[in-house]
Amino acid sequence: MLRSTNDIIGTYKLLSKDGEIGKVKDFFLNDIFWTIRYLVADTGNWLQERLVLISPVALGKPDWTSKYFPVKMSKEKIEKSPPLENDKPVSKQREAELMTYYTWPVLTYGIETFSVPEMLPEVERFKIKEHENNKNTSRKEINNDDPHLRSSKELTGYSIQADDGHIGHVEDFIFDDKFWIIRYMVIDTRKVLRGHKVLVSPEWIKNIDWFKNEVSVHMTRDSIINSPEFDPSEPVNRVYELKLYDYYGRPAYWENLNM
Repeated sequence: MLRSTNDIIGTYKLLSKDGEIGKVKDFFLNDIFWTIRYLVADTGNWLQERLVLISPVALGKPDWTSKYFPVKMSKEKIEKSPPLENDKPVSKQREAELMTYYTWPVLTYGIETFSVPEMLPEVERFKIKEHENNKNTSRKEINNDDPHLRSSKELTGYSIQADDGHIGHVEDFIFDDKFWIIRYMVIDTRKVLRGHKVLVSPEWIKNIDWFKNEVSVHMTRDSIINSPEFDPSEPVNRVYELKLYDYYGRPAYWENLNM
């Protein structure tokens, strides 16, 4: 099912084997494959000086009704994990220490293997194919010292630049709760053309300028403003997705996954 990151941040709890460790504060995304690498926990006064990251592989089956994620670790295990400073970026060295400590899956040939075990082969095949089709991403980019981790809260508010000018800003992200992949950015166009909210796939991104806080997409302003309207109060279903991909004339992601 497709879900909103904004609906989860500040609302969903993280429950370890022996008690609550906090609420979801943020998501760390990989800006190459657009996968959710970590949930960031707001631990209150418990570990407030540290950044607490939880990989999706460490989660049990989420309870979407009661709004919590079961974490397959104890509070002691989390407390003794390698320290990650709140005010510093997560380096690859620190991330490797974290993976080793928790025995989480590591990177294989530059492709992330982070999801639930039974999904790993299918997800990896999909991401390899997606990567090979992305001419803007090189193997060198993946293996350098930049971990390519981005905060979903940081990206929220970024300006959206179409081929012919500004069209709105990023308001939210819609992710697949089976594969932990970002399927869409929610774009708010109302302040520009009195339009509406629309969805844009990360696959259609041309470039991200981290200094200007801008996301450039391979689309015109008119094509975005006239695309199928997104209603945040309604779940994103396959009927809407078919309409969206048909409108843009682009291949749907599920065609590669036989979904």
